[in-house]
Amino acid sequence: MSKMNVQAGSIKDFRQNDEPLGLFAFEEGGIAAPFLSNAAKKEINAALEDEGFKGKAGETASLRASDGETSRRLLVVGLGKKKGFTADCQRKAAAALFGAAKTRFKSIWFSAPGDLQAAAEGLMLAAYSFNKYTEPCKDRKLESAVLLTQKAGEKSKAQAALERAALFAEAVCWVRDLVNDGPSDQSPEALMKTAKKEIGGGVTLKVIDKKEAEKLGMGSFLAVGRGSSQPPFMLHFTYKPKGKAKKKIALVGKGVVFDSGGLSLKPAASMETMKCDMAGAATVLAVMRVLPRLGVKAEVHAITPLTYNMTGGDAIKPGDVVKASNGKTIEILNTDAEGRLILADALVYASKLKFDLIVDLATLTGAAVVALGNDVTAAMTNDRAALQKLLGVAKKTQEQIWELPLVEDYKKQIKSKVADLKNIGNRGEAGTITAGLFLQEFVDAKSWIHLDIAGPAWTDGGGDYCRPGGTGTMVRTLLEYLTTL
Repeated sequence: MSKMNVQAGSIKDFRQNDEPLGLFAFEEGGIAAPFLSNAAKKEINAALEDEGFKGKAGETASLRASDGETSRRLLVVGLGKKKGFTADCQRKAAAALFGAAKTRFKSIWFSAPGDLQAAAEGLMLAAYSFNKYTEPCKDRKLESAVLLTQKAGEKSKAQAALERAALFAEAVCWVRDLVNDGPSDQSPEALMKTAKKEIGGGVTLKVIDKKEAEKLGMGSFLAVGRGSSQPPFMLHFTYKPKGKAKKKIALVGKGVVFDSGGLSLKPAASMETMKCDMAGAATVLAVMRVLPRLGVKAEVHAITPLTYNMTGGDAIKPGDVVKASNGKTIEILNTDAEGRLILADALVYASKLKFDLIVDLATLTGAAVVALGNDVTAAMTNDRAALQKLLGVAKKTQEQIWELPLVEDYKKQIKSKVADLKNIGNRGEAGTITAGLFLQEFVDAKSWIHLDIAGPAWTDGGGDYCRPGGTGTMVRTLLEYLTTL
């Protein structure tokens, strides 16, 4: 991952240099910078008007003008209209500032009128690039940014927000690294070793290998990996805070490190992004990476089943029946509906540990993309109150979640004639909901939320603060949620 250092600095230090200054401006009212004198604002706003700058969201302008004391280069980014301005507007504007400065300056100062954490996240996330297989971008110069503060108390508060942003960005960017990695390089065992190495102090790890999974009766999980020469693993990370934990939370992440579809083979084009099929696992692992440094007061567990889904000689076949660790039998009618099979045993395992809330994340169904597009996560739950709390947090992070109903009558779609369940419902009908209903059969908990991130976990076109590839969706929402417990 490419890093961007963002720190808080004093007005005194700012006055002692002539480094470029990043400013933000609304469509109405112009420059939003309280440290500037009215005369300086008037001069800058007049110069921007001469340049044709309107302050529209993401619009940028570069000019040399006085900040009231020193003539310096100003980079100005539009925030759009004040009405409807959110933390994500600030995040996107900061990303635009990075874009305007990255090839021109090694360091800049900036002043942000909105959420400081969001502003820092925008800079840091926009700076991300995946360079494992290529040379780093030689044109990029920008390595650091300094947030201008006026008072000592303001500086310490701002620095705390920036440090929090750095942890959030670190977690998001690590997900992107894991998802963008080549699927042969990121085998189940390789991902296990990477997680073991990168998730450090304050977190313990239990590794359930194939032999242990067999003892635990995880037939559904193990079935998916039968076509691969690489063994599967289930990881169980545990974070316990200092003092008595207020809540006990489980995060369960789907970890199909590459999904060929098995014998129900995907079309070639559909396989091109299937290294993303472990984004759920990457998300919960990244959360565990930073939890100790955030001082989360809840006890948090991450459970990630890791496997390939391949077409080898012993691959599961349509018509096979497997047994999950809660004793339920499953008729396999489509080997490409494999994520729910590995999650089934992971959810049974989590249920036995008695959590206050279980949240699972999975790139589970193409039907979620059909229903909600590429930017919205589908959610299902057996506890509406718990989901409402998560949705409230998502409004702050601006990661969109939309609840779908667990329609009781649709359960008949996953009833099998030869087993307790079948792993797909009616073709072309409510595929995301029937997948959620399938998972619910393996949950023994009063509070459970299922998040289908099939759409937002990957982007082909990139965005304001995300390049093409893995996105790290839901990381910020989960971290924000856990820090509120």
